[in-house]
Amino acid sequence: MDPLSAISEELAEIDGQIADVFRALSNGFQKLEKIKDSNRQSRQLEDLTDKMRDCKRLIKEFDKEVKNIERSIDPDSSRMLSEKKQSMIKELNSYVALKKQYATNLENKKADLFDAPPNEYAEQNVLLASGMTNQQLIDNGHQMMDETDQAIDRAQKVVHETINVGTETAATLKAQTEQMSRIVNELDSIHFSIKKATKLVKEIGRQVATDRCIMGLLFLVVIGVIATIIVKLVHPNNKDIRDIPGLAPPVMNRKLLWSSY
Repeated sequence: MDPLSAISEELAEIDGQIADVFRALSNGFQKLEKIKDSNRQSRQLEDLTDKMRDCKRLIKEFDKEVKNIERSIDPDSSRMLSEKKQSMIKELNSYVALKKQYATNLENKKADLFDAPPNEYAEQNVLLASGMTNQQLIDNGHQMMDETDQAIDRAQKVVHETINVGTETAATLKAQTEQMSRIVNELDSIHFSIKKATKLVKEIGRQVATDRCIMGLLFLVVIGVIATIIVKLVHPNNKDIRDIPGLAPPVMNRKLLWSSY
């Protein structure tokens, strides 16, 4: 069983797509070596460049999926995935360097063509045309028209892709702007709630302080009353101690006079 499949089916699928692109790139560069025509080489390089863009996008998806599951896998699997990603990047960079080399060689060839005397190539074209039959000339004209149509189609495709990218970018910016507006509104609401809560906490603190003062005064009053009652009971004949309002004075011992009839 593929080790990537054991970790994640999506990673295995992306890895398979990347392997297919690398095989296509290898075959494309081998085919490019056999092409002698400059125009065909340019078209082949454009196709290979598109494949390298797809490969770069797939490697980014691979890296994103690795980051999503890295907390749920063991260190050995994480190290294996990291080495796999580095190997993909290294292989893609080798193809990018190879593409740059072919592009440089192609530009040098075109520069040599433009620097050459025009009369020489005009004479060569006349000689080539004189050596062709009418049917060959017609076929050659059709081929040039087909190549021109293909170039126009590629240009239109690039224009449409550019328009689509611009539209998607505008939509993304609009969505992000709306999201930022919502975040600002939520922050304002949170700030208002925090201010309101702070004010409420201060009011509660003042009420608690007031309640403590009142309880302290009541406690002192109760202690004073209790102390007065105790002193009054201990020294009932002490005239210096005032009676507590509502509290009856101690009952005096009364002697009943008994008379016999």
